[in-house]
Amino acid sequence: MRFELASVPGVPERPDEDWAAVALPASGQGGSLVVLDGVTPPAGDDGCVHGVPWFTTRLGGALIELSGSQRDMPLADILSLSIRRTADAHRNSCDLSHIRTPQATVVVARWDAESVEHLVLSDSTVLLEAPDGSVRAVLDDRLDRIPREVLRSVSATDALRNHEGGFFTAAADPNVAGRAVTGRTPRARVRAIAALTDGASRWTDLFAEGGWAELMALLRAEGPHGLIGRVRALEVADAERGRARRRKRHDDATAVYAEP
Repeated sequence: MRFELASVPGVPERPDEDWAAVALPASGQGGSLVVLDGVTPPAGDDGCVHGVPWFTTRLGGALIELSGSQRDMPLADILSLSIRRTADAHRNSCDLSHIRTPQATVVVARWDAESVEHLVLSDSTVLLEAPDGSVRAVLDDRLDRIPREVLRSVSATDALRNHEGGFFTAAADPNVAGRAVTGRTPRARVRAIAALTDGASRWTDLFAEGGWAELMALLRAEGPHGLIGRVRALEVADAERGRARRRKRHDDATAVYAEP
């Protein structure tokens, strides 16, 4: 077995709002991984006294514990219960009805001798590599369908957040788990798994340095730190050429690579 992960904040003076973990059960059979990308709110009140890093730590902790301890529970149900637990931890102190209450994108993968399960909510990515080297990307592309000019408006983005016709993230409503992209692949058809926040997947989906198979090969050769280092170099070069492809020059970037 081989497992590597890295998470690097977008700027040193701000806390990293991503969260990642890999867990192996005491039985030694199977395992799971979780990657969250906390949604940075625009300046102003979000109705919560805790902040996004607190939220991703709480939600991520619940997801990694339940995905291991409740092996027979579907991943969507695990996400729903984890959201409920996290909401219960701060509903008496915070306004969870606020449209920008702390929230996150979610990736969960879980495997045993028979299969590999996956769950993706919002714009993080799961990559499943087959023994022949082909790679399947599992994406929730609802955010990508929204025109960029719409997303530049805070009020327009808020109107689409966790609403039909818009996009969905894990916040305070457990029912959003039913919107996640889920699936199961026979274990024999998966040689390696990767999970990426959009700050790390930029190598492929923003800068087009290579496809998903090439990104997986890069992870195998250089590890998550190598991938993120290459993304940072591309971001710097892009800025020096005066090309602002995203609102954030550097985003929090997290990558997990697993050969279970």
